[in-house]
Amino acid sequence: MAEDGWLIVGLGNPGPKYEATRHNVGQMALDVLADRVGGRFSPHRAGARIVEGRIRPGGPKVILAKSNGFMNTSGGPVSGLAKYFGVPAERVIVIHDELDLPFDTVKLKQGGGHGGHNGLRDIAKALDTPDFFRVRVGIGRPPGQQDAADFVLRPFASGERRDLPVLLEDAADAASTLVDEGLLAAQQQFHGRAR
Repeated sequence: MAEDGWLIVGLGNPGPKYEATRHNVGQMALDVLADRVGGRFSPHRAGARIVEGRIRPGGPKVILAKSNGFMNTSGGPVSGLAKYFGVPAERVIVIHDELDLPFDTVKLKQGGGHGGHNGLRDIAKALDTPDFFRVRVGIGRPPGQQDAADFVLRPFASGERRDLPVLLEDAADAASTLVDEGLLAAQQQFHGRAR
């Protein structure tokens, strides 16, 4: 792969039971990027489905990837793809759900802890560094006493589903801006955005 190639991973769980849940918002955003690239996901031996292409003509090559396994085992496929395509951790972007951000919020950062997110924990362990980029897609906190683990595995509420397409476009735009213009430009564009 060219020196400027990127690996963009959308986190989620496999199968129809999970595809519309909050935990799968990363994979939903990746579908938006795949549409922009004009590709269809195909199997890769690293235990993932991928699309290769460019987000814009003349832009850097990107590998869009969804693990075939569950969220908490995302590290192996991400590490395998990074090695296969020669992408260093500092050009890996992980799009994931974020309980600590209100719904309809997108924020970006590089590195940091996993905040109890098992997908991020497994990726940091497999890459041997936490210094990959994260596109954090806000799903909000569970209401009342609802357990967070139950909350993330539930579908979005009807009001949220109405706004979800815009949120997914924003998450895809955030990843694209990060690739094209860098972290600071992406943060300036998406942090504190009025809704």
